[in-house]
Amino acid sequence: MVPERFAEDADRTGHIMLQKNTEQTREGQGLTVPVWDIWVRLFHWLLLACVATATVTGFFADATWLRLHIAGGLGAAGLVLARIVWGFTGPTHARFKDFFPRPSAVMEHLRGGGGRHRGHNPLGGAMVFAFFLAILFLAATGLAILGGAFKTGPLAFAFTFQSGHAMEEVHELIALALLVMIGLHVAGVVLESFRSRENLARGMVTGEKEWRADDHQPRIARPRGLAAAAAIAAVGAVLILANTGLSARPVPGMPVANLDPTYAQECGDCHTVYHPSLLPAASWRALMPRLADHFGENASLGPELTAELEAYLVAHAAETADTKAANRMARGLDAPPLAMTETPFWKHQHEDLAKALFASDAVGSASNCAACHLDAETGLFSPLSISIPKQETIR
Repeated sequence: MVPERFAEDADRTGHIMLQKNTEQTREGQGLTVPVWDIWVRLFHWLLLACVATATVTGFFADATWLRLHIAGGLGAAGLVLARIVWGFTGPTHARFKDFFPRPSAVMEHLRGGGGRHRGHNPLGGAMVFAFFLAILFLAATGLAILGGAFKTGPLAFAFTFQSGHAMEEVHELIALALLVMIGLHVAGVVLESFRSRENLARGMVTGEKEWRADDHQPRIARPRGLAAAAAIAAVGAVLILANTGLSARPVPGMPVANLDPTYAQECGDCHTVYHPSLLPAASWRALMPRLADHFGENASLGPELTAELEAYLVAHAAETADTKAANRMARGLDAPPLAMTETPFWKHQHEDLAKALFASDAVGSASNCAACHLDAETGLFSPLSISIPKQETIR
């Protein structure tokens, strides 16, 4: 016989499922109730996939994986925003009021009181909110890094290279904290599974848990699917409009957009046309008078043309741009560099690439930036514009 309290609970929720083996229904044993709706379960596992993608590409992959890293991070943030909406409009155990971590409830749970929580227990609820905050802060700091260091995205207008670079450490610290929280979460699931004698991970797959007489009784809430869909659509529209509007704002510190035609022609006849912001003004002033012996070649030009090109290069040198390359190329040197490939920054950025790559037909030399950097002539050198020739083209 089904216990009276169980029947009352089933009547209130309208969602009760009995297992076929009726012999197990004595005292409620074997009876299951739906706890996690399909949207909560999809959110949980999709969030895991997005966080795993962002973690692997962020800590272990090179710059060519940045697009996937961004996709994982923004995907996680988008899921969290949708879950926040569902936290106010979803069914009983999806709602924040069911697991908001009040200090008294947390202490009672730690003492073993308060009954079994079918949804998140108070400690689990605290971890949920911590996850949400960490992921949203990771997305915000990630956009700040993109804006400051690579001059792209909705926050490019608001962050300099230095402020964006400072966010890299914050971003990494939050990421490490998130990994620690994930470890604590997994440990908590294991311990709570032993403590409550149930497989919590399986419940997040099937959506069901066993009914028990001492279950904590929540306030029943019906899902409001249309309201949730409308709210999520509204949030998405606001974010799209904000991204479009903010991305269109002028970005301070951008390198000169269009190279001088005379400079492009005179230098492009012999080698890659280097953006003026790749070297400081002192380097251009040192290079231009030495064109008669330009890295072993005679690249002499007339005095007037030489002076004209030098003035152009100095006017748009590294000091005038706020890109990563402009800020880093001359760092750590006692004298202005004459060859970009000899700077510590260039060597550090390319140390993982095989030397055969630079000698290959596809690249030709280490100074051929445009072979891998599709935006080399813009001076941006964004990791989103890197395309390294495939290994089969390299002998």
